[in-house]
Amino acid sequence: MEKLCWRVEEACLNAWPSPRHILVHGYLLRAAGGPSKRINSCNPLRGAGNPEAAILASEAIYADLGRRPIFRVSDIAAQMLPGLERRGYRAIGETRTLYREITGLPQADESWITVADAPSAAWLAVRDAVSNNDLEAARTFRIVTDAIVLPRAFVSVAGPGEAGAICFGVRDGDLLVIESVAVPSHLRKRGLARRAVTALMRWGAETGAKAVCLQVEADNTPAVALYAGLGFERELYRYHYRVRD
Repeated sequence: MEKLCWRVEEACLNAWPSPRHILVHGYLLRAAGGPSKRINSCNPLRGAGNPEAAILASEAIYADLGRRPIFRVSDIAAQMLPGLERRGYRAIGETRTLYREITGLPQADESWITVADAPSAAWLAVRDAVSNNDLEAARTFRIVTDAIVLPRAFVSVAGPGEAGAICFGVRDGDLLVIESVAVPSHLRKRGLARRAVTALMRWGAETGAKAVCLQVEADNTPAVALYAGLGFERELYRYHYRVRD
């Protein structure tokens, strides 16, 4: 179980890379800019070292960069937790890591579905609108997707007269990571997200993936329900962030 969790954790890091990072006492400190906490936090790696040293070094580096320190704490590597609590860091953003084998995929309606190895302007416009991205966030997202070195696919499903659901995936060996599922608010509850994710899983299966994983915020009830309906019934671990006001 622990081996699988670390396999998934490392694949998720590869699928959402930070173009600016540094190793600190066996921890991966990421500092891409923009609002995403995943690419602007200190993350434990497999076999990470001294948590106290990593916390102190990370605080100093983020201070030099003019950014607030953010620490990502997972169930499989919680060694930083005591030190962060002593320093007054509070928990935010609990996230579930879900996993399923790629077997028994539902039949997909492939009409109006596009699969490409790079995001189109329309794809990016949906992502920016749904995420309410400002210029910095939009720029950072483009830098992050450009930094992906593994096989990837960007899926879109056309809505009535406009771009509808989008998502993208990164295949790390035989494991597919699903990212950035989004649907404009006025097009929701029409099954578009389900079609997009199913198409992405089919791409993964066709290119060699045997399993698929994703990470979703625990309080995102509609997304959790969507993934449950798509067979993501196995939770591997959770993580959250620690920040200080």
